[in-house]
Amino acid sequence: MPTPEESLAEAKKLSGLPPVVAICGSTRFMAEMNEADLRETAAGRIVVKPACDPKTPHALWGDPDEAEALKLRLGELHRAKIRLADEVLVVGDHIGDSTRAEIAYARSLGRPVRFTHPEAGPDAPPGPATPC
Repeated sequence: MPTPEESLAEAKKLSGLPPVVAICGSTRFMAEMNEADLRETAAGRIVVKPACDPKTPHALWGDPDEAEALKLRLGELHRAKIRLADEVLVVGDHIGDSTRAEIAYARSLGRPVRFTHPEAGPDAPPGPATPC
């Protein structure tokens, strides 16, 4: 019996869907993520990416307790996007802990991972610590 992932891959293949790319990276790179979305879409790929930037004021995350619960739900949702994707594109010249965990998760699923800035990849030597 096929795994759920194998069933999904077969269904996508049979339906003729274009490749799905999950964009990952720090929310400080939202503009770069939007640009990557545009370029990946123009190249004929379906794109899934973070849509919420908790660093930008919004009523949805104005309350600290609700913001923390939302952050957890968004993390689960993003991991689902990675499971849905055929590959991952990491955007930005800084890889923080959350993005590093997303890369490890994607690789554990066998997803290829590309980088807009390969020199910042998780296998690169660590640079100075900066918050994401």
